[in-house]
Amino acid sequence: MKLLLVAVCLVLAASAEYAPVEDYHREFGIPAAARIKAMEEAQDFDGSRIAGGTEPALGEQPHFAGLLIILANGYMSVCGSSILTNTKLVTAAHCWSSPSMQVHQFTVVFASLRLYSGGLRVNTRTVEQHANFNRRTSENDIAIITVPHVAFTAHISNINIATGSELFVGSWAVVAGFGRNGGTLNNEVLRKVSVQVVTNDVCAGTFSGSVFESSICVATSGGKSPCLGDDGGPLAIGSGESRTLVGVLSYTHHAGCTLGHPAVFTRVSSFAEWIRERL
Repeated sequence: MKLLLVAVCLVLAASAEYAPVEDYHREFGIPAAARIKAMEEAQDFDGSRIAGGTEPALGEQPHFAGLLIILANGYMSVCGSSILTNTKLVTAAHCWSSPSMQVHQFTVVFASLRLYSGGLRVNTRTVEQHANFNRRTSENDIAIITVPHVAFTAHISNINIATGSELFVGSWAVVAGFGRNGGTLNNEVLRKVSVQVVTNDVCAGTFSGSVFESSICVATSGGKSPCLGDDGGPLAIGSGESRTLVGVLSYTHHAGCTLGHPAVFTRVSSFAEWIRERL
């Protein structure tokens, strides 16, 4: 009987659906923003936040913009975004939506390797979430940000959006962000890491119930992974004028970023028409 009960429990555990964290700001964003601020203000730093990542040169990721998120209760949170035009950016819907606290505004940080200082900083409250965003499953986790006109420079430029039916499986892509690593060390600067796109079945094996046709999955072997605080940031392939946005970071495994779990992005090509209608 005991063996039977153990077997039943194992089956139930294997079939249980993974639930992405619904209250991102409370659980991860606020602590991440506080850590980043402390690191920027400290005199000695080490480590990284994107797990296994490296620091890009200023202008190497010109399509990336940090989001310093000011909440109505005075706390701050953090996400990433991608520049689409002089006035539009794309991020994850959950960066704007919170079940426990209201987001007051985004401070969009252009052309800076730091979140709290440097670069061009623009405040906005004009954010449109996808109407069918599901906080419980993270389906349709995408939003458009509108800002006053920002001139493009060597350090600020837009990125193409993926269209069509290409799945990009096997392609190598770059993730950028200010998020936390899976270890005990931190760094106050923007990080980047290269990851490989894999089939959605790989993610479904870990995140049952929260992977859709409109998702894109990456492997994180070798300790290289996006992490908590990188949410909303870009998954990009190519370089220069051919650089293309294929994903927007939706969630990583809340158990940690260096454990080899895959990461799930919103597939940009699934929302290409929705995005174009808002540019």
